[in-house]
Amino acid sequence: MIDMDYGKIFIVGDIHGCLEMLNRLMDIIPWHPEKDRLIFIGDYIDRGEDPKGVVDYILALKDCSPNVDCLIGNHEALFLDYLNGTNEAAYIRNGGWNTLRSYEIEKGTEEESLLPSEHMAFFQSLTPYLELADYYVVHAGFRPYVAIEQQSLQDMVWIRDPFLLSQYDFGKKVIFGHTPCLEPLVMENKIGIDTGAVMGHKLTCLELPEVKFHSVKA
Repeated sequence: MIDMDYGKIFIVGDIHGCLEMLNRLMDIIPWHPEKDRLIFIGDYIDRGEDPKGVVDYILALKDCSPNVDCLIGNHEALFLDYLNGTNEAAYIRNGGWNTLRSYEIEKGTEEESLLPSEHMAFFQSLTPYLELADYYVVHAGFRPYVAIEQQSLQDMVWIRDPFLLSQYDFGKKVIFGHTPCLEPLVMENKIGIDTGAVMGHKLTCLELPEVKFHSVKA
């Protein structure tokens, strides 16, 4: 797996509907759409003020560059379940009301499962993980002692302690979000970039190959 086709790679942490912070973050990172890769690590929606606006913004970025990749987070997985009529209570418990309001979805109406077609296509296209030359990128993490190609989607979007507390060598360092910290978490086998944007802290982007962090405060 080689990244020679790209100049730099930028990986953005959990956004959770914080469109204003995403705008400010994109203003400060030196991303060149024609040559640099941009990766979003999942959790675009729920809890924050403008989930639909965040998806609109990312779709606009994808329209202007073929070098934009988007992973699935646990909140997108829950939203897709909700739209399919399953795990509705779990979705609401995890901050789904803001997304339903953002899309003007009202429970019990015929429109409940309808989104703009490009938004539905976006949610259905999200990738479980990406492999880079020296890294894996995944929303939540991997289960130790399980081959990457055998990891379950459930673990890749939900896992916490078995991954966070493990020193297991996955063959490449793992870049992940999902578990918020006040600052990026840098360990020998992993780098965490969820810095709690929707909790009033920061939205963070990791720049590779320099391993340089860019962030904006709430």
